[in-house]
Amino acid sequence: MDRVILHSDINACYASVEQLYNPRLRGKAMAVGGDVERRHGIILAKSQEAKLAGVKTGMAIWQARQACPELIVVPPHFERYLACARAVRRIYADYTDRCEPFGLDESWLDITGCLRAGEGARCADEIRRRVKREVGLTVSVGVSFNKVFAKLGSDYRKPDAVTEISRANWRDMVWPLPVGALLYAGPSTQRRLAAMGVRTIGDLAAMPIETARSAFGAHGELLHDYANGLDGAKVLREDEYPAAKSVGNGVTAPRDLRSMDDAIPVVTALCDKVGARLRRIGARAQVLAVGLRDADSLAWISRRTPLESPTDSTRALICAASAVLGSSHRWPDPLRSLSVRAEALLYSPHEQRGFFPGCEREDALRRLDRAIDSLRERFGPDAVVLGRSREISGVRDAAPYSALRGLPYGRA
Repeated sequence: MDRVILHSDINACYASVEQLYNPRLRGKAMAVGGDVERRHGIILAKSQEAKLAGVKTGMAIWQARQACPELIVVPPHFERYLACARAVRRIYADYTDRCEPFGLDESWLDITGCLRAGEGARCADEIRRRVKREVGLTVSVGVSFNKVFAKLGSDYRKPDAVTEISRANWRDMVWPLPVGALLYAGPSTQRRLAAMGVRTIGDLAAMPIETARSAFGAHGELLHDYANGLDGAKVLREDEYPAAKSVGNGVTAPRDLRSMDDAIPVVTALCDKVGARLRRIGARAQVLAVGLRDADSLAWISRRTPLESPTDSTRALICAASAVLGSSHRWPDPLRSLSVRAEALLYSPHEQRGFFPGCEREDALRRLDRAIDSLRERFGPDAVVLGRSREISGVRDAAPYSALRGLPYGRA
């Protein structure tokens, strides 16, 4: 028996939630955008009216206003989006425990054999109507016999729609679509496929699998299977979600970073967030990656370094990230953005305690990290702010900056 898989997508999630909180925005060309003064000035989401006027997600705000002079731009409120997404998922949970999120606003649901759900398209329409009535948002739902085609269905017709891609009609519906509509066929893959004369999903399906494998390796074989309706991936329960393989944070600075003295506060704040997230999920990092974005070309480069031992220590991450940054960037070449990512994560319920000289200090700093986490959980994220009042040792002396003074554990 075929599975019955739904993919539900909250339409224009951020913009729709803002309209829910401010009804005066309904029916108008509006968008959720970043902070122009802090150089986060891009469109994060847009209403249907803004979309029809030519506004696109990821577009600079000034470009969006050229396309749509009457555009209203509002700042993001992520706590609202998270609350609404949770409310929608509570509705999904009434139908199945196999509900797998795909980002904040999308989810797969496996309703195979669910007595309440009944027939797939009818269940999808019931969910669509409940979300509109109980939460005030609209969803587009795809119904199919696998995850890939269910997602294609939710993208096929928007907003507020149900689309079924069945065994009987999938070739007629799917194969004429551009290959970019297929899950995991990104821009680079699309360009390479276009150079091979492959522009539609049908073209990809007709390509010999050996050619796809030769050109793209295992990824090409996967896409070829998807194009031919072959996808056996199951929809995961919450207790089956895979553990994170990396944890990272990045930021575009309010002004260009022209020296290590400019960059250190940014590195400190990023490592503080990454360390806290590692401790929250019970993971320790073996590798640290620092991403650097040039202010002129806007090109990203990444530098990685193995850590001396697996760690979730904020101090250890700051020292490693600062050393990587100091050894990999020539100043005064300015940087626009920085990112820090902890990789090669280890998960263990037991913490290895050291017994070599200096380990007592490391243990004390580890306890301090956890005390800071506890204070922030109780009193809010700004209860403890990392300052520049303490000396941190262990950074290579060759790094081209004056000193790493005042890295954290500052004021409460």
